[in-house]
Amino acid sequence: MENKVIRLLADGDPAKGMVPSNLTEAEAFTSDDHTELDHTFFKSQDGKVYSGVWECAPCREEIDAYPVHEMMTVISGKVTLTNTDGSSDSFTAGDTFYIAKGTKCVWHIEDKLRKFYMIVE
Repeated sequence: MENKVIRLLADGDPAKGMVPSNLTEAEAFTSDDHTELDHTFFKSQDGKVYSGVWECAPCREEIDAYPVHEMMTVISGKVTLTNTDGSSDSFTAGDTFYIAKGTKCVWHIEDKLRKFYMIVE
């Protein structure tokens, strides 16, 4: 991919929008809505760094080890992350947060979440 400044758009690709994604297991969804969408705006040549926009319906997952380093900015919705010590933080529109690879946590999307992401494997 050519090196240049890339604008991340909340609705994904201007012509195609966002495409279905399948990162969330079906049994993790907490409502009849199983919508999960993604658009990757950038991926490094080695595939280890990528950035885009992702949306997911309400769900709850217990994560033994977060698979990547990820920085996120919430566009809409709400997600609550609970640490192993029981402490939790909720994030809504405008909030930016980071999860380190290997983090054990509970990921709970309470309201359909749309976020920008920057991932490093």
